[in-house]
Amino acid sequence: MFEEKDIRQIEERGSSVKTVEEQVERFKKGFPWMKIVAPATPERGIQVLTAAEEEAAEKYYERAGVNGKCKFVPASGAASRMFKDLFSGLETLRSGSDVAPDSSAARFAAAIREFAFYDKELFGEPEDTPDYRKTVLERTLTGEGLNYGAKPKGVIKFHRYGDGEVRTAFAEHLVEAQNYMRNSDGTANIVVTISPEHRRLFEEAYEAVRDIYEKRYGVKYNITFTYQDKATDTVAVDVENRPFRTETDSLLFRPAGHGALIYNLNNIKEEVVSIKNIDNVANERLLPVTAKYKKVLLGKCLELRDRIFGYLRELDACTDICSEEGQALCGRIESFLDRELCIRLPEISDCREKADMLRRKLNRPIRVCGMVKNQGEPGGGPFVIAGKDGSTSLQILESVQINMSDEHARAALSSATHFNPVDLVCCLHDYKGQPFNLLEHVDHDAGFISSKSYQGRELKALELPGLWNGSMSDWNTMFVEVPLDTFNPVKVVLDLLRPAHQ
Repeated sequence: MFEEKDIRQIEERGSSVKTVEEQVERFKKGFPWMKIVAPATPERGIQVLTAAEEEAAEKYYERAGVNGKCKFVPASGAASRMFKDLFSGLETLRSGSDVAPDSSAARFAAAIREFAFYDKELFGEPEDTPDYRKTVLERTLTGEGLNYGAKPKGVIKFHRYGDGEVRTAFAEHLVEAQNYMRNSDGTANIVVTISPEHRRLFEEAYEAVRDIYEKRYGVKYNITFTYQDKATDTVAVDVENRPFRTETDSLLFRPAGHGALIYNLNNIKEEVVSIKNIDNVANERLLPVTAKYKKVLLGKCLELRDRIFGYLRELDACTDICSEEGQALCGRIESFLDRELCIRLPEISDCREKADMLRRKLNRPIRVCGMVKNQGEPGGGPFVIAGKDGSTSLQILESVQINMSDEHARAALSSATHFNPVDLVCCLHDYKGQPFNLLEHVDHDAGFISSKSYQGRELKALELPGLWNGSMSDWNTMFVEVPLDTFNPVKVVLDLLRPAHQ
């Protein structure tokens, strides 16, 4: 399948021929559909806490002992999708035509003064003319001005404050981290995944605010910028599942989605990690509600950790698992897993075999995911899934993982009440204080294949199991309802006009 020059190209990327051959084979056989038992709902699968329970979770987090905390922020890639509609409008204006009054381009130009990056000297006073709209788009998107079309979302100015301070999305994550992810020694650890070509921009954005924020908030930041390893890129294929070749006859490799970031997450040494996308931030006036529910999730995660660790130590101390006492312990654990995590085991008659399975289910990484009521926003859905070992579990599925030709799967999707806004907290150490190897807990059958193009030619791309989907498939998972106020993503530039960003 591969020539000598292909082998050199593969190995120079840190991959192997065997890995690439397996990827090509995956295109041919595809991925199995997830077997949905039911949507996770407040009736089963999503915990809806009372005010007293929320307060108890916050307090639990504040007094629990942890071996270090870290905030993990996926921030790779440029903001091109954020400005996709503006690029289309600019193309229209450059052709000599005007854009429609209700188009994103027209609305953006009309509201330019409302954006944090507005500068009178750069943009002038708004005018209702095609020339002005063209000027605004060019000076926003291209090197004639801000060049935002080629910059990462993290360094784009999101918010302007009354005192004249302007913050990027990255700066807002710094402000958040010092609030709810501060360590006992006053440090705040943040790992940000970026593209190598954007490192200088992030470093400049950090240097611009570090001293100010450390003095203002009394915090010491420890920032780590990491890259998605090129060895995790996947080979593309053509429509006939043959390795796709570029105009220079080279193999085409593509970033394999956020699932590749499980390698970055696996390198974090701290026990407790909060994960939140770079664009999901709000004006600081909403920080109290954001921080409150992050602390609620963190408290629930640590409560769950301590319950699980307790059961594992009881199993260690049990000298005869088949005794009446041992069977009673197994019964309590089985009931706990079913009630709290929707894990139902298959029928197992042998007492030792059942105890071994209970131990395997307990001794895994833990995640607690915020779930918001479904308001039509994009995001993965929470479901109860039947696994390969006959047990059930809570999983987050993207729509592409759901077999829409299956009536039961369609019904489950349509009756789902919540979605995941990528707001989760994790415990990454086991009950003996050792870090889990997260790569051992990935479901490699949970990726998907997407259709893309390269210079007008159709191709297929392989997405690795998503970071909060298949990459965390073999984790202990809890879903907790959080308010929609905690979810304020900026997927397109006009989202910055929403109240949370003004």
